[in-house]
Amino acid sequence: MIHQYDEPVYLISIVAKILDIHPQTLRQYERENLICPSRSNGRIRLYSQRDIDKIKLILRLTRELGVNLAGVDIILRLKDNVDNMEQEIAELRHAVLKAKNAHSVSPDKALVTKKSVYEMIIFQK
Repeated sequence: MIHQYDEPVYLISIVAKILDIHPQTLRQYERENLICPSRSNGRIRLYSQRDIDKIKLILRLTRELGVNLAGVDIILRLKDNVDNMEQEIAELRHAVLKAKNAHSVSPDKALVTKKSVYEMIIFQK
């Protein structure tokens, strides 16, 4: 069965086993607001593949790079800001390209006829 990237389907015990960490570590990350797993009706934590990938990033930052959890929080916030800005830039580029293409109507299909730029002014003596 294939699940969506954001679909919460993994129990805490499964995630802990996949990542080879203690479930208490996952609870600590949640207390620190580094992750926010979904909850079932019975209040059971359910993790998505996106959550697992985020936890992998947290583990890499803490284990391999020696970043403490406060630093991880800052890094994750900055990463979210950069991701949002990149999305906004992509949308703006698309809008600019669309606007440029909108103004490139061929002359035979123009709706407005061209008017002369010059006007004649007659002076009387």
